[in-house]
Amino acid sequence: MRTKLKPRHRGTNLVIGLTGSVAMGKSTVAGFLKHLGIPVFDADRVVHALLGPKGKALQAVEARFPGTVDRKGANRKVLGAKVFADRAALKDLEAIIHPLVREDRERFLQRAGLARYPIVVLDVPLLFEGKIDAICDFVIVISAPSFLQRQRALARPGMTPARLQSILSLQWSDVRKRAAADVVLPSGLGKRETLRRLTQTLRLLKIRRRN
Repeated sequence: MRTKLKPRHRGTNLVIGLTGSVAMGKSTVAGFLKHLGIPVFDADRVVHALLGPKGKALQAVEARFPGTVDRKGANRKVLGAKVFADRAALKDLEAIIHPLVREDRERFLQRAGLARYPIVVLDVPLLFEGKIDAICDFVIVISAPSFLQRQRALARPGMTPARLQSILSLQWSDVRKRAAADVVLPSGLGKRETLRRLTQTLRLLKIRRRN
């Protein structure tokens, strides 16, 4: 943990970045934070809404990737097949999605600032990759042993070893993320231990914020 927090970027809020590689347990920790009454910006949820029925990104996605959108929204399987093996196509999709996610994130931070929440969390899978850590005061990385990560990931519907490897190739490695983190929370020791360490981290942050 750093001995001193960086200057806050968003008024009176302390902005915590929450990230971790695929299947590391980040969603579980985000759930803990929400249960503790801390507002959480869920980037994945925003992307799902943008690509869901009547999503704001659908028109642009269909224009760039014809045949990927139907009445239910974007067909994520078909869209994924077009972009995961083609870095140029993926960049085109990101150019559509990322500005819309950024707008939603800015609205979240503005609302949280007006409500004067002392702490808010940005739950973003590609926090470092997208340089979003630059607007955070503090970054928590969720990590677990690689064998457990692989076991969790492959248990997900539709996940295959090839797809998992493709996803991992687009992310910073767990080692690199842990090196860049302020705090690394383990998710392989059981939920109770993860929650204990999370609440301990939040308690220390509140103390340092007062100082």
